[in-house]
Amino acid sequence: MSTRSQLRFIHRNESAAEQDSTNRIAQVYRHSDGYPESVLQDLTRLKQLLDETRTERGPSYAAAQFIFLEMLSSMSLYMDKRCERSIRADQPEDLLDPSNMAHLEQPLFLLGHGVEDSATGIHGDEEYLDIVELPTQAPFDEPAEWTVKVSDHAGFPRWDGPTDEAFEQASWQFQGSLEAALEELRVKSVCNDARFRTCYQQRGPQQR
Repeated sequence: MSTRSQLRFIHRNESAAEQDSTNRIAQVYRHSDGYPESVLQDLTRLKQLLDETRTERGPSYAAAQFIFLEMLSSMSLYMDKRCERSIRADQPEDLLDPSNMAHLEQPLFLLGHGVEDSATGIHGDEEYLDIVELPTQAPFDEPAEWTVKVSDHAGFPRWDGPTDEAFEQASWQFQGSLEAALEELRVKSVCNDARFRTCYQQRGPQQR
């Protein structure tokens, strides 16, 4: 079962009215691996790349760059020529020839993400929402911190609620810097694993 999620890239310190009036919300649908640890790791990789290449240009660019990196990552699953479902490509330009992919049926790298209309909210089957807040700055300013919001699991209107207001009504398990978010969720994951092992060890053989 895929873990679906939606991400919004916005400028930090702008009100919802300012974002809507200037159309500066970029929203991305992620079909799988939408759980917080995976999304935050991918955002960290994106932030590092944009810092190194000095190519941060605001929410719409960041959303497009996020999808591009995700497509590259998914595409690597199809590069093993020993597999029947592999891309027939020796050079990057070979990827532009549809005949090299005609034998692939619904490859993940073409269906794993979508660009959404933020005015319509979400589909309703997502399990997590994330907001990525980018600093408002000039193109050649020094890299600045990103902040994020990570929703509680299904902590927002879904199938039976006003999905167009999902982001506005969501409850958030974390709000803060991207670096702190990743560290906190890693600690939670370690603690959960430790509790599971303790619970398992305390159960009798007949309960296992």
